[in-house]
Parts: sequence; C-alpha cells; structure tokens
Amino acid sequence: VPGGVEVPVETDDIDHFGNRRLRTVGELIQNQIRVGMSRMERVVRERMTTQDVEAITPQTLINIRPVVAAIKEFFGTSQLSQFMDQNNPLSGLTHKRRLWALGPGGLSRERAGLEVRDVHPSHYGRMCPIETPEGPNIGLIGSLSVYARVNPFGFIETPYR
Repeated sequence: VPGGVEVPVETDDIDHFGNRRLRTVGELIQNQIRVGMSRMERVVRERMTTQDVEAITPQTLINIRPVVAAIKEFFGTSQLSQFMDQNNPLSGLTHKRRLWALGPGGLSRERAGLEVRDVHPSHYGRMCPIETPEGPNIGLIGSLSVYARVNPFGFIETPYR
C-alpha cells in the first residue's frame, strides 16, 4: 500500500464453531409448518374464487390436510428425523444432545474432508471430542459438552472462553 500501513487480514475459519449455526428441531418443524400453511393458503384462495360468496363457510374453505401432510413428510421421510434411542435414560439423553453435520443443508459423508472431521480448538467446551461414531461418520456426528447450550440464535455457548 503506497504511503500507508499494511495490515494483515485474517480470513474466517469455516470450521470454527463461532461461524456455525445449529438448526434446532423447532426450527426444522417450523419450516415444514410454513410449507404446509403456504399450500393450505393456495387451496383456500382457489376455493374462494370458485365458490359462491354467500355459501362460503370456514369449514368449506379450510382444509388442514396440507399442513398435516407436510409434518408427516418431515417425520416420515426426512434424513434429520429418526426414532429416539430409548434403551435406557442415558442413551435417550445422549440421543437428544447429538449434533449432525449431515443431511439437507449440511455435508455428505463422501464430500467431508479430514479438516471438517478433525477436532478444532473452538470445539473446547462446546462439543465432546471423544464421543463420535467410528466408520464413515467419524467427526461428522458428535455430542454437546456437559455445560454447552444452544442460544436462541442457534450458536453453541459455553461458560469457558
């Protein structure tokens, strides 16, 4: 830079947990309900144009089947929905605290390199470095650490710095 001070610029680390946001179960279900409601809205608008104005009642206009179908589709066919492991209370708790980097909007087993699977310094206090499956999912599935929590914005917080 002529006549100025050159300042080194650090690039963002894509593997840093400060740059990663979790999509919670509530957010995923909310998205599915939004899809179902938009389908239902389209059906209601269609029926309003075809039916007689004096004969219209809410019961004839509104059909909740699109919303129910969208929710059933999520729980029945989504990669992010699975039966909870309820063999014992500890396995159920572990299942609830599990973190996935796979699925829609995430990575695939084939594309994930070693850098993504490795333990990053930002995982300290946020994600357990030991509890990960062996095999093709190693490093892609993990668990929250003991004192970690997810804030309302979807970022993992920890009491440690």
